[in-house]
Amino acid sequence: MQQQMPARPARSNLGPIPFECDAPFLKVTGELPRGLDGTLYRNGPNPQFEAPGGAHWFVGDGMLHAFHLEGGRASYRNRWVRTPKWLAEHDAGRALFAGFGRKLPDAPADVTDGGVANTNIIFHAGRLLALEEAHLPTEIEPRTLATRGYDNYGGRIAGPFTAHPKIDPVTGELVFFGYNAAGPLTPALSFGTIGADGKVKRFERFEAPYVSMVHDFIVTQNHLLFPVLPLTGSMARAINGQPPYAWEPDKGAHVGIMKRNGSAADIAWFRGESCYVFHVMNAWEDGSRIIADVMQFEEAPLFPHPDGSPTDPAKARARLCRWTFDLAGNTDRFTQDYLDDLTGEFPRIDDRRAGLTSSHGWYACANPDLPPAGRLNGVVHVDGRGSRRGHYLLPVDDTLSEPVFVPRDSKAAEGDGWLLTVVWRARDNVSDLAVFNATDVEAGPVALVHLGHRVPDGFHGNWVSAD
Repeated sequence: MQQQMPARPARSNLGPIPFECDAPFLKVTGELPRGLDGTLYRNGPNPQFEAPGGAHWFVGDGMLHAFHLEGGRASYRNRWVRTPKWLAEHDAGRALFAGFGRKLPDAPADVTDGGVANTNIIFHAGRLLALEEAHLPTEIEPRTLATRGYDNYGGRIAGPFTAHPKIDPVTGELVFFGYNAAGPLTPALSFGTIGADGKVKRFERFEAPYVSMVHDFIVTQNHLLFPVLPLTGSMARAINGQPPYAWEPDKGAHVGIMKRNGSAADIAWFRGESCYVFHVMNAWEDGSRIIADVMQFEEAPLFPHPDGSPTDPAKARARLCRWTFDLAGNTDRFTQDYLDDLTGEFPRIDDRRAGLTSSHGWYACANPDLPPAGRLNGVVHVDGRGSRRGHYLLPVDDTLSEPVFVPRDSKAAEGDGWLLTVVWRARDNVSDLAVFNATDVEAGPVALVHLGHRVPDGFHGNWVSAD
């Protein structure tokens, strides 16, 4: 039964909602495309209990939101991911962890797992997986959103598993990596491949130049790229009560490149200007060059310098940037060229072009007429050169989530389909699911699915077709 939250003003949409619910029949404004049959799954932090002193936005318990569309109708369901941490805190009736997996001093000794499964949710080889980069994947029952538990693929993988694995559109393989692979705040990275049949084909480890928060990575037809950027980790800092992760630009940017069928021993390290990247739009090969379009920050947001002092807010904004690596050149440097000055994040493409040249991309953007640190309240459509093809802006105080592309059908041309994003309406403190024509976002949504409550600003999601 759906629980209605009262409409009241809210200054932001970051706070958690304290309930789970089912809404089998939602009001729709406009008309949902009849071929849009499937489920949009969204994941994001939604703390069950507030930790003493508060906690970083990244570490709240994962809550899944599922919008099911079928035959022009819409329904909704949300559930917390019942990780060992969530279950232990639910039984205790209070927070037992704070920060990045740090146990509170009065937590029971037998409670050790601080995983939150709060960052992404993907479907591959018959498994629906809730992901968060410090732990194994958590398998979810697709219809009910019930938590099935950690999945180590029959013991074939271990340690952290990225929230941003890549599905090869040609082979159907899932390519993944993990940082802190030899333990918390260690420089080891792991990587591997899970076949379209759901079986692990490869799992290896290697050492990075230094400990870094490696949120995303890059996969092309023939290469893997591992960005090691100066948002550094330090066990010594953590032990001394200083920031475990901090911005250290003097360490520079390093990107390791290896062939997908090669060995980690053959990784070539390229260097660039200090920057940080949470998310990659796409990457491809152009002869002896590799091109990658990323959302690049001059300084990492949300984290301080090692001494606790803040970074520069004017530099802690992401812009679409093109990285170019010349594998045949006589240099270990790569170039970084901004393609636009528009602040944005959460880039997506037509995933059928992942690792290949692409002509369409989308990302959530800030209003260019507001201060650079403004909230993400628009969506922009770009071509393969990064040039804007169109954009749509919400009212100033509203926000939206990562835009997810859904092809019109399996044979549709690249970019021919729909763009789905969850919108928060600040005035009424409720959320809508907005559906855009992906190649005409400027026209505004062709349909809105209305919820009676809000969906907190979260991270990532994916569409799973009814097929």
